[in-house]
Parts: sequence; C-alpha cells; structure tokens
Amino acid sequence: MTRGASGFASRTVAGHLARGAIGFGALAGAFALLPFAGPVALLLLPLGVLALRGCPTCWVIGLTETVSRGRLRRECVGGQCELRRAPGSSGASHGPGGPPRDAS
Repeated sequence: MTRGASGFASRTVAGHLARGAIGFGALAGAFALLPFAGPVALLLLPLGVLALRGCPTCWVIGLTETVSRGRLRRECVGGQCELRRAPGSSGASHGPGGPPRDAS
C-alpha cells in the first residue's frame, strides 16, 4: 500500500458495491438461514465480515473514500489543513445534467 492510501477504499465504485452486496448478503443470510440450517448458517458471518473489511461502518467509510478518490486533496499550510478540489477534477456536484440552466 502506498503512503497516504486508505485501507478501506477500493479501486472502483462497482467493485466496492459488489463487496458490499456480498458482505451484507452473507450477514443477513447467516441470520435468515439460522432457523433452517441451525448453527451451520453462522459460518456465513466470517465471509460477511471479511467482505466488508471488518464492519459495516468500515465499508461505508471505504465507499466515501472510493467515490472521492482523485477529486479531493488535503492541503496543510501553517498547521491548518483543508480539503480542496484536486486540480483537473470536474465539479460534478451538479449531477449528470451539468449545472442548472437559467429559466429565461
């Protein structure tokens, strides 16, 4: 892992969402199948925890890091740090339609 890289972010948003589906699905399946498969269903718990890299909160943190990767940069000057848009990143805060147009 390179310096400054997060342990929670994934390479792509799609990959991160797939890990979330597997992780949350395994956790839910472990408890949903408990009446039918008994304690054997609890074997899905480690799979879910592994897919989520520890916990559901860790997965959510990783999702936000994956989405913001390359768009934000931390700059520290004089002991104060701020998050700023990275140079060359698009201002995609308006969604796929672009910025709002005048109604005139």
